[in-house]
Amino acid sequence: MKKLILVTAILLSAFTVKAQKKKDKAAIKKMCGCYEVTFNFAETFSNSKDSLYKPSKTKKDKALEWAGLIEDSKNKISIQHLLQVGNPDKPYIIKHWRQDWTYQNKDFYMYNGDNNWLYEQKTKTEVKKQWSQKVYQVDDSPRYEGSGSWVHIDGKSYWESTTNAPLPRREYTKRSDYNITERGNRHEITNYGWVHDQDNKKVIRKADKKDVIIAYEKGYNTYVKVADTRCKASIDWWKKNASKWQLVRNKWDEIYKRNTNLTLKKKVQNKPLYKHLFSDKVTEQKEIDKTIESFVKK
Repeated sequence: MKKLILVTAILLSAFTVKAQKKKDKAAIKKMCGCYEVTFNFAETFSNSKDSLYKPSKTKKDKALEWAGLIEDSKNKISIQHLLQVGNPDKPYIIKHWRQDWTYQNKDFYMYNGDNNWLYEQKTKTEVKKQWSQKVYQVDDSPRYEGSGSWVHIDGKSYWESTTNAPLPRREYTKRSDYNITERGNRHEITNYGWVHDQDNKKVIRKADKKDVIIAYEKGYNTYVKVADTRCKASIDWWKKNASKWQLVRNKWDEIYKRNTNLTLKKKVQNKPLYKHLFSDKVTEQKEIDKTIESFVKK
C-alpha cells in the first residue's frame, strides 16, 4: 500500500511539473508577434553625494516591433526582436535584441562591468523548475541573463529576476559615472500583450571595493499587440537575413560553450562589432568567425 501511495505521489508530481512547464512555454511564446511598444524610463531617487549630480532625463519613446519565434524546442525558446521605423509604406528594419529562454539552465555569463562577463555554473537545486532569460545585443554578443520561476496565479502569468547588465543604449553614450545597471526585471503577460516592468539600480563597481549605488530608476515598457500584417516588412526582412544570423549564433554558441570568463573589446579597427557584422561584406561562416573572434580578449 505504501509503495502504491509513493508511486502515485511521484506520478502526480511529474504531471504537475509537466503541466507547469506547458503553461510556462505558452506564456513565453505569447511575447511573439507585432507590437506597438512604449518605452518609459525615469530616474526616481539619487544616492549621489555629489551636489552637482544631474539625474538622467525622463525617457519616453514609441516604436513598432516584431518579435519572431526562431526556436521552439523541448527546453528552449528563442525570440528575435526587430524594430520597424520610418515611413510605414517603406520602413527601415533594425535588428534589435534577442531573448533566449532555457529551462533549468545551469550555465550563466554574469556581467561584471567594463565589457566583462564572469562564467558561473549554478546547481540543479538553484535552477529547479526555473527558466533563464538570456538577453543579447544587436550583434548577438551577450548582454545579461537571469533565472526565475514563471508564476501563474489569479489569472496572471509573470516572471521575475534580478541581475547585472551593461548600461542601456540610452545611457552609455551620455553617462560614464557608473558602470553597471542592476536590473530588476518583471515580464507579465496581459490581455493586450505584455509588460516589461523594471526596478533598476545604477551601480559603480570597482575591484576590491563595495558596490556603490548612485541612483534608482523605474522602467515600464508596454507591448500592445497589433495585426501581424503591420510588421510584414520585418517578417520579410528576417526571412531574407535569417541564414546569416544563424551563422553568427553558431559562432557565439561555440564561444559560450567554452564555459570561461569572457571579456570583449569595444572596437576593432575603430568599429564596434555590430558595424562589422551588419556589413554586406561579412556573410560566410569563416568571415563571421574571424570577425567575432577578433573581439574576444585572450
